[in-house]
Amino acid sequence: MFGRRRGMEPAGTSSPQTSATLTLPPTARLLSCRVLDTVHQPVRQATFEVTDPIGRRIVSGEIDPYGGFTAAVPEGEYRLSVTAEGYAPFHGATLVGDPAQPGTGEIILDAVEPPLLPQPGHWELDPTHSSIAFTARHIGMARIRGRFNTFAGAVRIAERMEDSSMHVIIDAASIDTGLRLRDDHLRSADFLDAVRHPTVEFYSERFIHRSGSRWTVAGALTLHGVSLSVTLDARYLGLGTGLDGEPRAACRATTELHREDFALNWQSVLAQGIAAIGPSVDVTLDVQIVHKA
Repeated sequence: MFGRRRGMEPAGTSSPQTSATLTLPPTARLLSCRVLDTVHQPVRQATFEVTDPIGRRIVSGEIDPYGGFTAAVPEGEYRLSVTAEGYAPFHGATLVGDPAQPGTGEIILDAVEPPLLPQPGHWELDPTHSSIAFTARHIGMARIRGRFNTFAGAVRIAERMEDSSMHVIIDAASIDTGLRLRDDHLRSADFLDAVRHPTVEFYSERFIHRSGSRWTVAGALTLHGVSLSVTLDARYLGLGTGLDGEPRAACRATTELHREDFALNWQSVLAQGIAAIGPSVDVTLDVQIVHKA
């Protein structure tokens, strides 16, 4: 049963108001709870997942604005996980449909301290322990995964983190999808045109704290000779120390780019009318930076 909870009601029960607005199949039961912080306020933007005893997902979603969720599930044993930015995750078990067993009631999440920020100063990307990867849809089915093997960058951490800046330079010709013929095509004038546009650059002077370890990094991306505003959804992972005792910090950032925005318009359409390459590209950066005295 759940460890930290309050005000529990029997699983499978519902108020008359709920019964009047929701018709359940005969075998269905209701699993419901509210997710609160330690001062009993709703935790916003929490997510939940209900799985069966062998880990198969039954239902998942986002908590409503009042911190609650209700799911109709068959009778049985389940595991419930609740996660929220800035809080310790919750994991517990419950038995739905047994009147003798209490339901989920209220789950209390404990706040966690955000990781310490890097000290002000000059930091450089460590390409050995960093990666810039991407995925793109191929013929509407599988995803092609690739990366750039050569890049460099610097981050200036300001006294106020929001005033920091970063500059990353990527060697366009270092694109690598694991297939030489495809990589040569991506370097050609049909795509990156690496001879005329040898670098991809991102520059930002706008770090925006969202909550906990979540940040938004807004800046300008220059790709294929076109410069556009791009926003990175970043998660700061904290500080560490390298083998030589040097201070390190890490983060993971994602964004979605649309090829046509950067004049990457090459396309081939299959006989079935399916585009060979999808219009969007998902980019993921796993970055470690090293402090320079």
